Amino acid sequence: MSIYGAQGSDAPRFDEEARQYDALLLMSFGGPEGMEEVIPFLENVAGGRNIPRHRLEAVAEHYLAFGGVSPINAQNRALIAALEAEFRQHALDLPIYFGNRNWHPFIADTLRQMRDDGVKRALAFFTSPFSSYSSCRQYREDIILASEAVAGAPEFDKIRVFYNHPGFIEPVIARTQAALEQFPPEKRAGVQLVFTAHSIPLTMAQNSDYEAQLAETCRLVAEGLGRVEYRLVYQSRSGSPHNPWLEPDICDDLRQAVAAGIEDVVIVPVGFISDHMEVVFDLDTEAKQVAEEIGITLVRAETVGTHPVFVSMIRELVVERMTSHPERRALGQRGPNHDICPMTCCLKD
Repeated sequence: MSIYGAQGSDAPRFDEEARQYDALLLMSFGGPEGMEEVIPFLENVAGGRNIPRHRLEAVAEHYLAFGGVSPINAQNRALIAALEAEFRQHALDLPIYFGNRNWHPFIADTLRQMRDDGVKRALAFFTSPFSSYSSCRQYREDIILASEAVAGAPEFDKIRVFYNHPGFIEPVIARTQAALEQFPPEKRAGVQLVFTAHSIPLTMAQNSDYEAQLAETCRLVAEGLGRVEYRLVYQSRSGSPHNPWLEPDICDDLRQAVAAGIEDVVIVPVGFISDHMEVVFDLDTEAKQVAEEIGITLVRAETVGTHPVFVSMIRELVVERMTSHPERRALGQRGPNHDICPMTCCLKD
């Protein structure tokens, strides 16, 4: 199974055979859907890392401010519904299943359902455009661990990351253009473009292409907008303050921007495909509050969500794995990312 990764420096990185699949698994992070679920969910996220209770309770306040409901599950269900309609329109007979790392529906439960439904071989789509331990390899490990616990679980291949696929870049450009158009025409040229992505530990970043892929995505989007000036910053940092993570933080960057005379900013959460908690709290609440305090007019671009071009891209990536020697579309100079991960790909540290 290519979900395990390829061994050896000369191992193939692309699967050129036409594969047959019984289902598609959409796998994501998960989130609580009620006040009583918040702390248990965060305990799952902590994963036995001995995070102090007061820290969990502080993070819980982010969710409690929204009634204890993270938007992520509802948005993933909306994406699945859009994909089901897309599949029907193109006569692609492939049921779609939903599994999470940290909350219901847990991946192990989903694998049991898939097994009971007779699924033998499936494709996995992870809800991140980029390669890193937490956004790709850990999901593969989650599936492997769940498969070991579920007798008769399906075999899996994975869909390649899509950070430079036109079906991702074009919707991001459209969403960003819509955000820029919220400013008067005479001010748009002076609006600072700021891309954001989830921060990760430096040790994790050094073992993946996360930064390089982000840089390429930002360049492609800015180029599509006719922009040469933009910034990439990070958000949603967690973990020990003693361990270095990718910087600068979005709020720190906003303060530096106002000191440099910037008055208007568009934030593009390019590291996320949906407006879940890291977007609606860390950007729409915290960053927005900082911007108001320092006098910056801030507009946040929507994520790609269920944009029709993005939905069509996912179908295209599914068909790609079902086709012999397929065309693998990609923009820029880096080319398509591998669909068979090397064993050394995206190590944690």
